[in-house]
Amino acid sequence: MLKVDVSNSQDSEENGASNKNTFEIDQTKTGWLIDKALFDGDIEAIAQNRYHVIWKNKSYNIEILEKNPLEKSVHLLINGVHFYTSAKNRLDLLLEGMGLEGSSAQKINNVKAPMPGLIQSIAVSEGDHLSKGDTLLVLVAMKMENIIKASGNGVVKSIKVASGEIVEKNQVLLEFQ
Repeated sequence: MLKVDVSNSQDSEENGASNKNTFEIDQTKTGWLIDKALFDGDIEAIAQNRYHVIWKNKSYNIEILEKNPLEKSVHLLINGVHFYTSAKNRLDLLLEGMGLEGSSAQKINNVKAPMPGLIQSIAVSEGDHLSKGDTLLVLVAMKMENIIKASGNGVVKSIKVASGEIVEKNQVLLEFQ
C-alpha cells in the first residue's frame, strides 16, 4: 500500500496549500486499487519517461520530469500542468506514527560492529563505490557468520579493521565519504 500526496505546488506541505489530494494505491491479485476502487484504465509508454493514460473516459499525456527515489517524490507534467507527488509506504507511515519520519534520508558516515566478534573477511577497498546491499565484510560471532552490507550508496573513505582482527560492539569498522 502506498499513500500518495499530489499537489500542483512544489512546497504545498510547507505553506499548507489546500490544492493537495491524497490517494491510497494498493496492488491486489485482481489489479491496482486507487482509494479502494479498481483502476480500469489503460497506460501506454510512448517514450522514456512519457506515458499516455486513458481513465474514466479521459485522456492524459504524462511526462516524468524529475524523480527522487530517496525522498520518494516525482515531478510530473500532466496535460501541460505541473504536479508534484510524494509517496509513503506502510513502513514510512509506521515510522511517521512513531515520530521518526525523515530518518530514511540520513547520511551514513560509518559502519559500526553490531556485536563483538572476529573480522573473517573484508570485501571492499578504500575508494570503492558501493550500492545499497553490497557486501562490506563478514563478522563471525558465536560461531555464526554475519554478512555486513551497505545500507546505502557511497564511497569507502577508510577501513578501520583488518581481516583476523577481534572487534568490540559499536567499534567503527568502515568510514564513508
